[in-house]
Amino acid sequence: MLQVFYGTDQIKVRQHAHLAIDAVLPVGAECLRIEAETYEPGQLLALGSSVSLFAPSEVYLLESPASNPIFQEDFMAALEVIGESVHTFVVIEGDMLAAEKKKITKHASVVDEYKKSATAKFNPFVMADALALRDKRNLWLLYQEAKQNNLAAEEIIGTFWWQLKSIRLAALTRTPEEAGMKDYPYKKAKSALRTFPLELVEQKSRQLLTLYHEGHRGKRDLDIALEEWVLTL
Repeated sequence: MLQVFYGTDQIKVRQHAHLAIDAVLPVGAECLRIEAETYEPGQLLALGSSVSLFAPSEVYLLESPASNPIFQEDFMAALEVIGESVHTFVVIEGDMLAAEKKKITKHASVVDEYKKSATAKFNPFVMADALALRDKRNLWLLYQEAKQNNLAAEEIIGTFWWQLKSIRLAALTRTPEEAGMKDYPYKKAKSALRTFPLELVEQKSRQLLTLYHEGHRGKRDLDIALEEWVLTL
């Protein structure tokens, strides 16, 4: 089964994609994320046609296939296979070309678009999602958008700090209650640990705290330091 969620309103895109995942994910099971940066050629076709006696149905989240030409080519070529697969493939994407959408619609059970309102206020927490995924390219683009919307460096740092703190809490606890978090953000933070190990979380947290204090003491330009922090994720 194939479900695709796309559009310029990435907050709603991700919200609805994760709701779709929660609706089909068995209790105690994990959604398996396939990211553009780590995609291996032929992986989609192999996964779509695979059958396991021990795990008859898996749930896969495909993160922005279009950002990797090989991933996108394989995705378009494997549409029929993954559309008819016993496994569930949920896709998160940005804008799509009309021709691509038409082809995808033939094989997907869901193809939903979410557009950002022209007057919509920038939500800094979309940056938190990109940070959790270690999606440096998207995070840098969102950081630039945040600056264009006149978000102060302090507000951006606060968003990053909150996300890093959430991931750290998830790493050190076993339940949302133990971490003092709600179920949904706790699950997302746990999931982030696959690509964002605790050691790196603590390293980036220390760097963020240092640049914040040095910026306020006049030792560094806070905006430049923050952009460098993003680019070295």
